[in-house]
Amino acid sequence: MTAVLERDTSRRSNPSDRSFFLAMSTAITITVVAGFGIDIARPQIAFASAPLYVHVHGTVFMLWILFYLVQNILVTRGSIASHRALGIFGVVLTAAMLVLGVVTTVLAVKLHRVPPFFPPSVFLVVDVTAVLIFAGLTYAAVVLRRDAAWHKRLMLCGTIMVMSPALGRLLPLPLLGPWSTWAVSGGLLVYVVVAMLYDKAARGRVHPAYAWGAGSIVLAQLLIAGLSFTPPILAVAGWLQKT
Repeated sequence: MTAVLERDTSRRSNPSDRSFFLAMSTAITITVVAGFGIDIARPQIAFASAPLYVHVHGTVFMLWILFYLVQNILVTRGSIASHRALGIFGVVLTAAMLVLGVVTTVLAVKLHRVPPFFPPSVFLVVDVTAVLIFAGLTYAAVVLRRDAAWHKRLMLCGTIMVMSPALGRLLPLPLLGPWSTWAVSGGLLVYVVVAMLYDKAARGRVHPAYAWGAGSIVLAQLLIAGLSFTPPILAVAGWLQKT
């Protein structure tokens, strides 16, 4: 998975592409570590006393970030065979993240562990939408793994979606009120725009994979804005809090 799985007819990779995707994976890793590091350091956050499912969820999602970084390191070093072999683990990890993401969100609403600046219905839509889009982009990248250009860009866009909880911890969401989800979506789009600018500079055009990546982030935000306060979502959130 990730950066390069070449077509049989074209096995050479652009060295600048390898360096760029490694740089992006490094930037994503730093962002995630910084976001959760700040969260853990806050005295009002009782990180150690969080339920077990929270720690499992966090560990598995952080494992994906490290997996993506390692995959790009392997490609940069030319270890394509190891990259491909490890990709099988990535498919299994994606499935685990999809299940854990939905279950953890539901439990957070049920156990009243939603951040106070998020209405439960908004939190429900935000987290479920993000993990579904991550899984969709990632599995699309797997299907297109023999097309290096599509594969590595869709993998990048999928991993950018995983950043949203960490990015939310770096932004002053309690001060942004109803604009908090828009701020996170805008932050995610910054990473996609950087990748698009690289494409434009290096290749003279932006690859269409980024239209899917950017479009998915925009779609997620529109779903959040459009669904969070609809009667069905409010009913589900209310039911979960009462059970």
